[in-house]
Amino acid sequence: MVILVVNGPNLNLLGERKPDIYGDKDLGYVEEKLRDLARDLGVEVKFFQSNHEGRIIDFLHDYRKTAQGVLINPGALTHYSYSLRDALEAVELPVVEVHISDIKNREDFRRHSVVEPVAIDQISGKGLEGYELGLKSLVGHVRG
Repeated sequence: MVILVVNGPNLNLLGERKPDIYGDKDLGYVEEKLRDLARDLGVEVKFFQSNHEGRIIDFLHDYRKTAQGVLINPGALTHYSYSLRDALEAVELPVVEVHISDIKNREDFRRHSVVEPVAIDQISGKGLEGYELGLKSLVGHVRG
């Protein structure tokens, strides 16, 4: 089983940007933790991060027939990217949406997710552990 792990804009700055909100660990740390968990779960993870919406969509399209699920932190694309939302729906893979901070308790513009309606689960406000919870949720869903 292959799970795509996608991180959107500015997540390449994880560990540097607003550590009081997002923590002091970088994206490499997240990937290492998920790689270890994936091994324990007996699945493969394929990581991708981009600050460009179209590149994320292209990645999803490219792997739509070889992956079994998508774990995504869309970053700011969460709140307005209907093209990302449509791509997630179009690839017809189960999606778990992850947010490090609790988007429902942040600024007004961050409280709404256009991705949530096409996701099987949304994990928000659990810090970096949310990625691991999301992977477990997604793998559990795929395995039935």
